[in-house]
Amino acid sequence: MNQLELKDLHVAIGDKEIVKGVSLRIRSGEVHAIMGPNGTGKSTLSKAIAGHPDYAITGGDILLDGVSILELEADERARAGLFLAFQYPSEIPGVSIANFLRAAQQARLGEGEELDATAYYKRLYAKMDQLKIDRKFTSRAVNDGFSGGEKKRCEILQMAMLEPKFALMDETDSGLDIDALRIVSDGVNAMRGPNLGVLLITHYQRLLDYIVPDHVHVMWDGRIVKSGDKSLALELEAKGYDWVKKELITA
Repeated sequence: MNQLELKDLHVAIGDKEIVKGVSLRIRSGEVHAIMGPNGTGKSTLSKAIAGHPDYAITGGDILLDGVSILELEADERARAGLFLAFQYPSEIPGVSIANFLRAAQQARLGEGEELDATAYYKRLYAKMDQLKIDRKFTSRAVNDGFSGGEKKRCEILQMAMLEPKFALMDETDSGLDIDALRIVSDGVNAMRGPNLGVLLITHYQRLLDYIVPDHVHVMWDGRIVKSGDKSLALELEAKGYDWVKKELITA
């Protein structure tokens, strides 16, 4: 069983501390949701785990299967088994999805190894069929002119092809209408299983109607202040976040 563990993690942007001591353990097969208002450090946390260079880890550790990954660059963390689905995926005009994914697969091979094109396309089309994505999709440039739903579907296809140990999903529901949300959620659920751990970051409970989490955590002012099961998300939907703030003040 694989494990991603955060140990008293502190993250800063410039001279401002954003994440102020987060400890969390995610095991293979588990889906953890982190909820909280804007500006509480949720997206910062996911990008710091993935190795984004703008986010400085100033304290604590990140362990992947018991080994610290703090010294690894973002691409090395990806090869070790981490995947970050961005809130706002970048556009790459002129590069088709098929060639982009092929280059990503090739980058994971050892020096001198070559990706077999026939096997690659067979696997790509199998994943697209599983995710109910039209095969014509692969000829389009990565995210160029895509709707919000198409961009997120492209991210899910990347995740399916790379088969990470842990997926960090940063506000995957951002900008999606209900139909697109259902399609993306179906894709994540199709990959859900004993070999994948998921950290799902969201503002809203509605995503968790489709991707039901095993654990829900509330983040406030850079810290995880409350944890529970899926019922906690329903409580947040009904009451908002003010009651969490009141509990913190009176604690």
